[in-house]
Amino acid sequence: MKLSSFGPANKIARTAETHPLTWRLRDDAEPVWLKEYESKNGYAAAKKALKELAPDDIVNAVKDSGLKGRGGAGFPTGVKWSLMPKDDSQNVRYLLCNADEMEPNTWKDRLLMEQMPHQLIEGMLISARALKANTGYIFLRGEYVDAARNLNQALDEARAAGYIGKNVLGSGFDFELYVHTGAGRYICGEETALINSLEGRRANPRSKPPFPAAVGVWGKPTCVNNVETLSNVPAIVANGNDWYKSLCRPGSEDHGTKLMGFSGKVKNPGVWELPFGITARELFEDYAGGMREGYTLKAWQPGGAGTGFLLPEHLDAQMYAAGIGKVGTRMGTGLAMAVDNTVNMVSLLRNMEEFFARESCGWCTPCRDGLPWSVKLLRALERGEGTAADIDVLLQLVGFLGPGKTYCAHAPGAVEPLGSAIKYFRSEFEQGISPTATATAAPVQSGVSA
Repeated sequence: MKLSSFGPANKIARTAETHPLTWRLRDDAEPVWLKEYESKNGYAAAKKALKELAPDDIVNAVKDSGLKGRGGAGFPTGVKWSLMPKDDSQNVRYLLCNADEMEPNTWKDRLLMEQMPHQLIEGMLISARALKANTGYIFLRGEYVDAARNLNQALDEARAAGYIGKNVLGSGFDFELYVHTGAGRYICGEETALINSLEGRRANPRSKPPFPAAVGVWGKPTCVNNVETLSNVPAIVANGNDWYKSLCRPGSEDHGTKLMGFSGKVKNPGVWELPFGITARELFEDYAGGMREGYTLKAWQPGGAGTGFLLPEHLDAQMYAAGIGKVGTRMGTGLAMAVDNTVNMVSLLRNMEEFFARESCGWCTPCRDGLPWSVKLLRALERGEGTAADIDVLLQLVGFLGPGKTYCAHAPGAVEPLGSAIKYFRSEFEQGISPTATATAAPVQSGVSA
């Protein structure tokens, strides 16, 4: 997998000053191993963090930078770090890297792990020092075989060079880091489900509080961050907050850069490191090249299958959390999907909801029963056997499974695209109503599944 070089991407050189995440990447897409990484200023930030900065200095630097989680939720990283215990009596702490990345249409973390494994290792080393955590795990989806191989090879190199292990670089700080491959469940992207899975338990989300910062893996204080989030830390420590804040476009409330992309029937599907605040139109037209010949853009999702659909007229929205929020949905992972004019929205949503229903852990009733019920209704509409009330029941489900109704964000994310699809393309759903169907349908009932 390469960064695409279409349009402006082949005119703007990737440099350390403008592309902190990707400037070291090779043009042949081969991994950057230790010697090359060190020759490109790799581990310099780790040396600075270990020898010149106190843990609180690192926490404050990340907090002041405005770095937010890059996994989709967008919680401020430094604030999350500051929730860890302040006293040293909790001498067993863990840092977990969420590398599950099972969001459909999202592949950004895979790029970083396969081609830049040492950047993630360095980011985790610095972050562990800030959190006073002596053990870290990279929780990786089992299907990422190449990423697992490259990360383990890079860890071997890092251990041999003294970046991992006892007394790292003579600093007195010990840090062990391991790759843990999961069984491949979407729900493991939720941090407490990830923790349960790492412990060998069923991957169910936990009720909060207590939060992982107080009671996490094996009952100890734990911090969970995304791959892209942790990969930003070395550049922040090396170059400072003012530089990091200057990377975004004017008007963006989010700082730094973001791995963004476009998939679907676009001319140049790919992923690019771009400043927060770039418009979706620039991403779609200048980088992804617009739609292929013979296709037109019907709708698009800004950041994975769990974000709402938008229309072509929304392409002028700026790509940052509040910017996408202004047009009615979430930025999510920043990896957008183009829906072309040949796609039937009912079929697309049926496919999506089948995925989300299958990936539900079943822990809470609205998600366990509501998502299969949506699939049942969508299948009927897809076959042209729906009733006039089915669409209203689907909208009921969107409300019943919304934010605050379930233990985690799986169900709200699952129904967000459904609600937006009905909002913008209701006529396509109405076409699935059978002229001979009864005028009413049974209301949603607990315990009913497909």
